[in-house]
Amino acid sequence: MTPVILLAAEKKSAEVTDWAARVGWLVGLALFIALVYWLMREGWKWRGTLQGDLPELPSAPDEPGEARLTMSGRYHGSTTAGQWLDRIVAHGLGTRSRVELTLTDAGLEVVRPGATDFFVPAAQLREARLDKGIAGKVLTEGGLLVVTWALGERLIDSGFRSDRAAEHTEWVETLNHMINKMEGAR
Repeated sequence: MTPVILLAAEKKSAEVTDWAARVGWLVGLALFIALVYWLMREGWKWRGTLQGDLPELPSAPDEPGEARLTMSGRYHGSTTAGQWLDRIVAHGLGTRSRVELTLTDAGLEVVRPGATDFFVPAAQLREARLDKGIAGKVLTEGGLLVVTWALGERLIDSGFRSDRAAEHTEWVETLNHMINKMEGAR
């Protein structure tokens, strides 16, 4: 019986986890994630600097007139017109947020809680259409209301999604009718 006891006594117990190595890996991973986040933030700021030539966003007039249409939903961002991946971040146009849209004879008022509000005068509206995507957001076909407008010399597409998607068609028809009427008057 003694040899069995000696065999058991000679066995080495399992190694304990090397906590220093694990903590080192976790700290390294956290630093890597922080570096990636910092680089993304710097890229966002650099994009804003490159778009610094955009004029300031217009603000709503004191008396915009009676509301033709209103809509609650989400603002998904703005891009250079026709280039759905070229996000515009200057003046807060790249910030996704909730939105309250109001269309009047004076133009389109965009109220964004927690982000910069802006106003698109009727003379600067160019087109409205249904689309499926804009930088950072892809939806089903026709799931996004895209309004093309002029800011200075640049044409911009802004993407909106209503809380009630059935409203999109009425918005497109009303905006395009309003734009065509203004172009006929010029």
